[in-house]
Amino acid sequence: MEPQDDPAAGEVLHGRGWRKAFTVTEMVDQWASLVGTVENGYEDFIDEYTNNLYSRNWLHEAWVLLPGHVLVAWNQRIQELDNRFRAATAFDDGQALSQFHWISRFDPDDMWWWRRHPRILVGDLGRALRSAGAIDAPSDP
Repeated sequence: MEPQDDPAAGEVLHGRGWRKAFTVTEMVDQWASLVGTVENGYEDFIDEYTNNLYSRNWLHEAWVLLPGHVLVAWNQRIQELDNRFRAATAFDDGQALSQFHWISRFDPDDMWWWRRHPRILVGDLGRALRSAGAIDAPSDP
């Protein structure tokens, strides 16, 4: 059984400019999909990758809007996905991504996912990031 959703948060964020009133379930699923793809080698275009990163932005923005029981229900799953993303990516303080997407507006502490790139650089994304100075990174011990 999936943890609970709160449609009010999605409505508020839709009113702030998100293209629709997403649910927590939808955005956790999108974040999980991106994490899994990054772990296996993200081959799509840089614009698609940065678009996919916004699923984590949505969760970040929704967090302050969600009631406590919803936060408790989802917190462990999101932390697990965040940990997997950190393990599958390398920190470069956003140097490579900033060549393609304006990331300076994202708080470096709160929106840490914008300051990392996949460790495995393959396909179109890999070529783009390498052109911006990214290198394949070994896994952390």
